This record gives sequence, C-alpha cells and structure tokens, in this order.
Amino acid sequence: MFDVITVGSGTMDVFMETGSKLFTKNNVKEEHGGVVVPFGSKIIVDEMRSDIGGGGTNTAVALARLGLNVAWLGKISHDRDSKIILDLMKKEKVNTKLVCKDDKGAGFSVILDAEGHDRTILAYKGSNNNLLFDEINLKKLRTKWLYFSSMIDESYKTLEKLAEYAKEKGIMIAFNPSSYLVSKGKDFLQPLISKVDILVFNKEEAEMLVGADTISKMFKKVHALGPRLVIITDGKNGAYCYDGKLIYRAPAHNVKVVESTGAGDAFAASFLAGIILKNDIKTALKWGIANSHSVIQHYGAKNKLLTCTDIAAYLKKHKVDIKARL
Repeated sequence: MFDVITVGSGTMDVFMETGSKLFTKNNVKEEHGGVVVPFGSKIIVDEMRSDIGGGGTNTAVALARLGLNVAWLGKISHDRDSKIILDLMKKEKVNTKLVCKDDKGAGFSVILDAEGHDRTILAYKGSNNNLLFDEINLKKLRTKWLYFSSMIDESYKTLEKLAEYAKEKGIMIAFNPSSYLVSKGKDFLQPLISKVDILVFNKEEAEMLVGADTISKMFKKVHALGPRLVIITDGKNGAYCYDGKLIYRAPAHNVKVVESTGAGDAFAASFLAGIILKNDIKTALKWGIANSHSVIQHYGAKNKLLTCTDIAAYLKKHKVDIKARL
C-alpha cells in the first residue's frame, strides 16, 4: 500500500541562461504577447545545464524525501533520456513498477531563463501525452492518495477515468492543473474537479477559472465545484487555503529567486505531505512555503527539495505565521 501515487509527466529539462540577450524590455512587444526573436538571429547562451523535470517526477521525489511511500505512474519510452529518468526515480526511492512505455520518446523541455528570473519553456511532451487507462495495472494501484499533475490529450482522459476509479475505491485525490487545462474552462474541468479532495493552483489560474474577484469570493466559487480543500498560491504574496469555512493565509519570505521552475510542484507536494502526516492545514501551508522557497533559490526542480528535518530547521529559522479568518 502506497501513501501516494503521483500521476504525471517525466521530462528531461535543459536550462539555458540567456541573460539580457533575449528577454529584455526592448525585445518584448505586448501586441505579440511576449518576446520577439528575429528570424536568422543567433542567441549566445551564457550557461546550460540539464536536469529531470515533469510534474509527476517532481512531486514523487518531493513526497519521497518527506518520508512517504511513493510510486510514480507516467509514460516514458525506451530511449536514453527515459532510462535517466527511471534511474533517478529509483535513486530517490520512488517505486516505478507502474510506469508505462511506448516509442514516442521521453518528454523534453528547453527552459529559457532571463532577466528577472522569469522563464519561457519550450516543451515536447512525447510519451507523456499518451498514457492510456487500459494499460495501467489496476491491481498494483493500491494507495491512499493519488496526486494528479497536469496532463493533456489522451493522458487527461486517463486522469478522468482514474478519478472515477479512485472514488469507487475510497482513494483520495490531489490535483494541480496547469494554466493550459484551466483555460479550457469550468465545463471541461468539472468532471475531474468534482472528485478532487485537494485542488492547488495559482491566483492567475483561479481568476481564469471563475473570474477575477476577491480571494474570498474566488474561493467560494471554486469550492462550490467540489474540492474539499482549495489552495491558491500568489507568488511573493504567499499562499491561501480554504476549507469551506475558514481562509488560511501563509505569507511568503523575501528570498533570492534563482530559477522558479518546480516551485509549484514543491509547494503542492509538501502541502499534501503535511495533510497526510500531520492532518493540519497550518502545518501543510508552512511545509509548502518552506519547500517552494528552497527550490526557487537553486537551479532544477528537485535539487534542493527538503526532508522533514530540513523543513523543521527552515521553520525554526524563518517564522511562518498562519492567519485564519472567515
């Protein structure tokens, strides 16, 4: 019996530091929605590094480092990058017996870092988009929780079917959708969201789903869709949780941001771990803040994920005062 099975992507991430050469105010044209790179141009990259990413593997490692018995359910291929992904999961003590394979190739992302430490991601989904419900060994799907990271195409249909299966078996679900999924609207997400116990997304995604409003009103609108707990993260303003009665707020600390990829995964996984291990919203929010702050101060989504001991040390040094209100 696993504590959590994470369902989501595994990718090879390549980080390219472009500095001021690509992402500058002079290169950004609002009418194009972002950066314009002229045809025929050559952008010199200052630094390049690679790491394993993807919501499924990021959250699996985060949960495993916090002492939970974790498996990863995703789809990879038979190529070199897929082997590297599997090897890392095994090294991090994440069970990979549920992983499926095809010949499309492992997911691959190029992350362009820039001034201000924002980023643009070029993502090839590969095998990640083709996880089919029929190829999952349900006999091995013995777990207390399923954690769904964002998946699209055939893999999203599989998430919907897994949610139905989970409700039949009394398995609880946490879900962290992407802005791409949220942009499809309430009607698209409702069949899945209505079965979710914990829903985690950021403020922009919440506004996209139910319309821009006060935090209180957005919480009530999202909660009405079915989740037991709704968490909205808001960058430097911290994070909020609504349980249907109270709104809890955890402030963020002012830390140096090196690279923000993986921060959302770190927060969501750590929040879930806090609920599983401590059954306490305030503790869960503190753990989410601590682990996401650690990740954004370093390159890579997994390199500085914390253990329970690390989190205790962080919270001893940095007080996170959780406020609750109606």
